Amino acid sequence: MPGLIETPAQIWIAVAPVDMRRGLDGLSSVVQHSLDQAPCSGSAFIFRNRAGNRLRLLLWDGNGVWLCQRRLHRGSFVWLRVVNDKTFVITQLQWEWLVAGVDWQRLSATCQPDWQV
Repeated sequence: MPGLIETPAQIWIAVAPVDMRRGLDGLSSVVQHSLDQAPCSGSAFIFRNRAGNRLRLLLWDGNGVWLCQRRLHRGSFVWLRVVNDKTFVITQLQWEWLVAGVDWQRLSATCQPDWQV
């Protein structure tokens, strides 16, 4: 996200869909209690709705929390079903492809060995 905030140390994707009505506090609670992560760790956390056409990004930049949303008017974001995990990490390049609505899985299969498409 050039120009706005620095690239986060890690970018985590939440596997299960969430209610997009959740705001900062609701998503921070999901990160802390459901994903067992610290919302203010400097990592980015990406959530999607059940339909797969909306993303929400929660990110602590050291001064405050960012909550950003992206919606596709056609199609859906490419999402993985991960066996036995609530989250997985993606690279900066995969993140850029994901938010563009492109099949970012074509970049590499080195993130997690337990992926199922």
